[in-house]
Amino acid sequence: MAKIYKMSPHLADLIAAGEVVERPASVVKELVENSIDAGAQSVTVEIRRGGMSFIRVTDDGCGMSPEDAELAFLRHASSKLTDERGLEAIRTLGFRGEALAAIASVSNVTLVTRERGAESGVAVVLEGGEPHPAEPVGCSEGTVITVQDLFFNTPARLKFMKKDSSEGAAVTAAVVKAALSHPEVSVRYIKDDKEELHTPGDGVVSSAIYSIFGAQFFKSLLPAECEGEGVSVTGFVSAPAAAKGNRSSQYFFVNGRCIKSQMLTTAVEQAFKSSLFTGRFPACFIYIILKPSDVDVNVHPAKTEIKFLSESQVFSAVKNAAAAALAAEGMGSAELTSESTLKAAPKSDFWKTQDAETFRKASAPPPPRMRVREDATPYNAAPAPKPREPAPAPVYEEPRPSLFPEEKKVPEREAPAPQAPKIEEKPAAPADYKIIGEAFGCYIICQKGDELVFIDKHAAHERMLFDALRARESSVMPQTLLEPPAVELGAQDTALLLEHLPELAASGVEVEDFGGGALIVRTLPSGVAAGEVEAFLGELAEAIRQGRKPGSLGAADEVLATVACKAAIKAGKPSDPRELVPVAKAVMSGEVRYCPHGRPVSVVLPKSRLDKGIKRT
Repeated sequence: MAKIYKMSPHLADLIAAGEVVERPASVVKELVENSIDAGAQSVTVEIRRGGMSFIRVTDDGCGMSPEDAELAFLRHASSKLTDERGLEAIRTLGFRGEALAAIASVSNVTLVTRERGAESGVAVVLEGGEPHPAEPVGCSEGTVITVQDLFFNTPARLKFMKKDSSEGAAVTAAVVKAALSHPEVSVRYIKDDKEELHTPGDGVVSSAIYSIFGAQFFKSLLPAECEGEGVSVTGFVSAPAAAKGNRSSQYFFVNGRCIKSQMLTTAVEQAFKSSLFTGRFPACFIYIILKPSDVDVNVHPAKTEIKFLSESQVFSAVKNAAAAALAAEGMGSAELTSESTLKAAPKSDFWKTQDAETFRKASAPPPPRMRVREDATPYNAAPAPKPREPAPAPVYEEPRPSLFPEEKKVPEREAPAPQAPKIEEKPAAPADYKIIGEAFGCYIICQKGDELVFIDKHAAHERMLFDALRARESSVMPQTLLEPPAVELGAQDTALLLEHLPELAASGVEVEDFGGGALIVRTLPSGVAAGEVEAFLGELAEAIRQGRKPGSLGAADEVLATVACKAAIKAGKPSDPRELVPVAKAVMSGEVRYCPHGRPVSVVLPKSRLDKGIKRT
């Protein structure tokens, strides 16, 4: 009996849709890219309920003829590739010819389009991939695609969708990337009948960044530029003081396509390696222009990952651009890569001509510091009190005899207070280990028998606080801010935090929606300093995002772990020996073995291994 069957076209379409349409954000990305490829000057994106119930993308592009409108929803139907030679130099965002077919197979779609110069348009309706006859309609030039009831016929995919707020945040991120990738296109985004963003479409990158992220964020950016043979890099990087707690504000664009690249991330962060603390990441908007033949964009179904023909050249150009931006502002050393073909563009006002008077003022030595005598009185100090005159010596008088000696009073003795019965305390059992010291400001060294135990003090203390927070017995208390700050985190991170307000409140974090991707912060855990508010909230958002991955902590526990991390003993600097005693005790007793994320907090080095290493017999 045959065991291999040919799938029905409908089932094959449903499976293929899973590669392209993962969530509502995937639908928005594909539709907006089609609009940009169609030459649109303005694109409007509207969603409701996170895009699960309603998505509409409207553009003023070239539109489609009635014949093309019916062919557009067939699998592998495309107007962007005609033969295999087109794959060698792809210049459009879309090219596979399967996005519309995949979207239509898992939703109800309505297409209304009118070709430029045509007298009327055409409407095509599809239900679960099944088309209805096309009908002529009156409409504006361009295209309007409406997607409703996403995944209504694929319950296996529907049950894995997140809350509307999470899906809406992902759609927002997709729209932001599209608006930044093509600043010449005006992008308007409406979420649940409320306008979230609107870019001017003037072709200036700084205008798009300003309109999306606001003036405060834009002021923290430094222009970055590097020109080389075959590669051009422009954009912005953040000043070190404005670094973030995660990498969510790093954007990379290659030939107008927003991509993910660990190599480009490493290039930027290497330029910042001597300017940032551990756990801080620069924000960046890096635009790379290459020959289309030097890039392979056909390596991922969603086209978010690409391959470079010369990775080292691109890496050097991006690193040089970021390093030059820091050097021009005097915030870091220009650690440029030794690539003779790459030249970092200096700031236009890097060299200035000064007149003699200006030079004398700038180069004059500082005035000598005045030394104040220790017995001098500050001008604003209170007047010293006048010395008291010596009291007169007491005059001795001989005591007079008592007239009534028999009435001499004898002071009464107070009755002794009742004492509690003494309890004989048993001396604590001596520990079977001893603390030798601390290494590198990170590790507690304990000796137990013939073994040395190295304890990660931060990870161990973090676990102790995490367990206490879980049991609500921790000393980490919330602090109410007298002047609640407004923190701009971006739409995606803000939506994540607002979705988990109960978990945040249980950990001493109270925030309110301020609109425009910003939050008002009311309370924070006592371990968080005032200057760390934005970074801390960014870490919380990233923790919640990671908490949704299989095998990791839940969102509530991720919040507790982040709070515990902030309040725990800091690694990298020596601690008071008294602080190390309870940490070592918890680990050596077996109470603490792993950090909140499951990593071991200690390692054991036997004496025999040391003897073997130095060949001791």
